[in-house]
Amino acid sequence: MAANLRDVARRAGVSVPTASRVLSGADYRVSDDLRARVERAARELDYVPNAQAQALLQGNAGTVGVLAGDVRDPYFSEIINGVHAAATVRKLLVTICNTDRDVARELEYFRLLQAHRTGIVIIAGSELDDETYKRGMAARSRSFQNSGGRVIAVGNPFLEADHVLVDNVAGGRALGEHLVALGHREIGVVAGDAKVLSTVDRIAGLREALEGAGGVVHVRYGSASREGGYAGAQELLKDHPGSTAIVGSADQMAIGALTFLRHAGRTVPGDISIAGFNDIAGCEDVVPALTSVRLPLTEMGAIALELATTPAPPDKPLVRELSTELIVRESTGPAATGR
Repeated sequence: MAANLRDVARRAGVSVPTASRVLSGADYRVSDDLRARVERAARELDYVPNAQAQALLQGNAGTVGVLAGDVRDPYFSEIINGVHAAATVRKLLVTICNTDRDVARELEYFRLLQAHRTGIVIIAGSELDDETYKRGMAARSRSFQNSGGRVIAVGNPFLEADHVLVDNVAGGRALGEHLVALGHREIGVVAGDAKVLSTVDRIAGLREALEGAGGVVHVRYGSASREGGYAGAQELLKDHPGSTAIVGSADQMAIGALTFLRHAGRTVPGDISIAGFNDIAGCEDVVPALTSVRLPLTEMGAIALELATTPAPPDKPLVRELSTELIVRESTGPAATGR
């Protein structure tokens, strides 16, 4: 039978409340000898504290909840990997809440995490430019932090919380300038949800570079998936056959567009160039290897947890801003002429 707190107290020769306070890490003054006796008794009896009971008393700083938009999407899975790696070092327990990009579900998961006295919530969810979503997340975030929890937002700059931010506009601009230098002046973008802030920023950067050079950007929105990229590329080239490049707002969409072009008998980059965002695993393995704007996704997750375990300043949120990097591979080349 597993040892309980009463067994520890009896072996250490102290009261049950004293043993509880010592083992919970509470700010309770006892002699070094008494503390050592309690800790030694707990080790000898292999006593495991009841985390649920501790959470009811003081909240559980040892638990982390992650609100993820879609765990099947490499963008979110890589961020989660970073959170897990950092949590393992700190001996924290991580709960993943897959919201499937559903606003109501994301808000409900956040409420449930608070109800279960979770110590840290990392928001890597919908990041929607939607007033109902913004109001709901802001209210829940304030409530959670007022109850003693920490909130870290990966993106979502509108929240009054600590942040990990990436300059997606700069990433889009760098990719656009790369395409302009190759002679492209008409490009298509296959994109996910039009209200997702990272997608909005990436397209804005592309437009800035292309339109600044006298070019034009056509956009087709759809599912942020390989299938969405396939269908979007088909629609784009039907409506805008003069496009010399297609950019996916996420790599899986760019890979879907690449598949469509192969099925249509078009060569890449000879007939048309392809590029994406995030630089997920596999970008180097497709043929041709995919040009992509690299985001430090795993690092973003690790830094989010690092911020959560850093004392919060009283006057302003903690913010870490990370850079993107354009990785040029074989899928982009000079714009085709005579089209």
